[in-house]
Amino acid sequence: MKIDTFELERRQSLWENTVEYNLTESGIHPFTISELLDDSQIERLLNLRLGYGQTNGSIELRDSISKLYPDASQDNIFTTNGSAEANFVSIWINLNPNDELVLMLPNYMQIWGIARSFGVNVKPFHLKEELQWQPDMDEIQKLISPKTKMIAVCNPNNPTGSIMTNSNMEELIDIANESSAWILSDEVYRGAELDGKEITSFYGKYDKTIAVGGLSKAYSLPGIRMGWLVAPEEIAEKVWSYHDYTTISPSVISQQIATWALEPNTRQKILTRNRKMLNENLSVFQNWLDKRKHLFDFIPQEAGAMSFVRYHFDMNSTILTERLRKEKSLLIVAGDCFGMDNYLRLGIGSEKEYLLKGLQRLEEGLEEFVNV
Repeated sequence: MKIDTFELERRQSLWENTVEYNLTESGIHPFTISELLDDSQIERLLNLRLGYGQTNGSIELRDSISKLYPDASQDNIFTTNGSAEANFVSIWINLNPNDELVLMLPNYMQIWGIARSFGVNVKPFHLKEELQWQPDMDEIQKLISPKTKMIAVCNPNNPTGSIMTNSNMEELIDIANESSAWILSDEVYRGAELDGKEITSFYGKYDKTIAVGGLSKAYSLPGIRMGWLVAPEEIAEKVWSYHDYTTISPSVISQQIATWALEPNTRQKILTRNRKMLNENLSVFQNWLDKRKHLFDFIPQEAGAMSFVRYHFDMNSTILTERLRKEKSLLIVAGDCFGMDNYLRLGIGSEKEYLLKGLQRLEEGLEEFVNV
């Protein structure tokens, strides 16, 4: 089996800890344990017995996750080590060589790479900038064939931060239903909507849905590596037998912290803090862009901490970001990582002063590299 290099993750893994300013993150400034937990919870954590725990996730945790989805129970939930593992096993259990996967682009390219390595025929459809980063539903319909087994979306989307309209969601469900295809919906940015209105999950709207979530992005807890999928019971059960061949189980420490994080009051505290930070930082970034309208086009994200901008000068995005890394110790994501040159993805979820200093480095680089 040959697998494509995951360019985004490779570049981040190589360089994110070597630069002074890392604006590649699509999540929000992470919590410390003392910021998240009270003294009694920390004490309980210190006395936690470090065994394996229940390999599909503790009953308490799965029950908490199930409350985020309509008509779901703990039996519909399977916990994983990050949402990336949930995406992986969802492809692994459902698709075979020569099956067809209709995939939203631009996107976090994990599903693209995994499916292609399994011999799946990946047929992309594209979010359109002229449609405010919405899909052209006619394009999707034309891609469907008797071999289509799954339609995969990222909603809210990475890298654009767009949210599918309700009408487009309903039309996608109709298309999937007509072809008896699964919908795989990566919803890891659900909860990070800037207007505070949490989007509706695909789960609960269509029987053949697998929705993926986790605590890395909207919840600012990437370090505990807690993800999950919600699916029909027979799929959650099937995933378990495949999961035995991957990571076996999430850590008991992560499961306990995740359970506390999803308590209603704590969850609300987390999401409120993060939305406030995102709105403040988006204002900072928009003000920075407003002074450079001749260089950039930008449709502000509706959710998430990533801003996807198109630039109007003649330099390849990989070359630009490599020069910024080497000469300005600034890391940002090249549009090439999404197959879209002349775009940049900037993470705006850091502390405000850090973001401002990172933007200053970007400004210095633009002045030197492209004479603007």
